[in-house]
Amino acid sequence: MTNWEVKKNFKKQSNTFKQEKEYKEELLSIDRVTRVTSWWRQLRFRAVIVLWDGKWKVWLWTWKSWEVVDAIAKAVNDAKKNMVKVKIENWTVPYNIELKLKSAKVMVHPATEWTWIIAGWAMRKVLAVAWYKDVLGKRYGSTNKINNARATIKALTSFK
Repeated sequence: MTNWEVKKNFKKQSNTFKQEKEYKEELLSIDRVTRVTSWWRQLRFRAVIVLWDGKWKVWLWTWKSWEVVDAIAKAVNDAKKNMVKVKIENWTVPYNIELKLKSAKVMVHPATEWTWIIAGWAMRKVLAVAWYKDVLGKRYGSTNKINNARATIKALTSFK
């Protein structure tokens, strides 16, 4: 075999070994967080992650770190430990629910087939990661992304 054939075979083999993730993760936001002390400003990054395991378990987690990559990795590791089960029927929620968490109020309704997800930004991300296809959602009160996402997850886990 010539040198060219060896390289060609190596490229074919390396493309077939793609590593698939066991969790589907969606990055909700990365924010710069500054804490002012008496001497200096401490700059850190906050990562907000929504994680789904493929077996109808989902969770949202936040973590702060000095670097973005560390914040994301630690948020994913902690979210894996705290996952909760969501209920899904025909790619939608079983029934209407309204829930309040802190100042965020969310309303989640089942929708007919091919309606897709009609909801606010944070709710849409959470519902899409949790593998819902046809849902109507509305948020009231707070415009805080993290509180709206937490309220959505609490609403999805409160189905009997």
